[in-house]
Amino acid sequence: MAEAIARFQIEAGKAGADIGRIFTVSAGTSASDGSAVSSQALHSLKRLGIAHDGHSKRLNAAMIRGADLVFGMTASHVNSARNLVTGEQEHLAKIHPLDPEGDIEDPIGLGDTLYDRLAVEFMELIPKRLTELLKS
Repeated sequence: MAEAIARFQIEAGKAGADIGRIFTVSAGTSASDGSAVSSQALHSLKRLGIAHDGHSKRLNAAMIRGADLVFGMTASHVNSARNLVTGEQEHLAKIHPLDPEGDIEDPIGLGDTLYDRLAVEFMELIPKRLTELLKS
């Protein structure tokens, strides 16, 4: 869901960066490679007018090394990502919480309402954080 929303916001010009310069991928610290996106996430995206056909990917060190920025929904996600590149300062510096004010609740198994709330939160946070961090 984060990947689809990021692409949507970037294409809409809301990320403060040139679309040709941003490549987005969503990966989870506990995800299973190739699993389908949850039906709740797809429904939330559809309600926002966003199409998505991706599959889950597990975050790995190579992804972090190739990234300009890596966001985690929770402090635990951020720490898990950092553990993948321990001691690699240039890559550790890329890893940030999506919401610097605290953890974002993972909606898995908690129903459509929480997915909808998360989608709206992503619509606000993702372009804001991209703009902040890509300009620095």
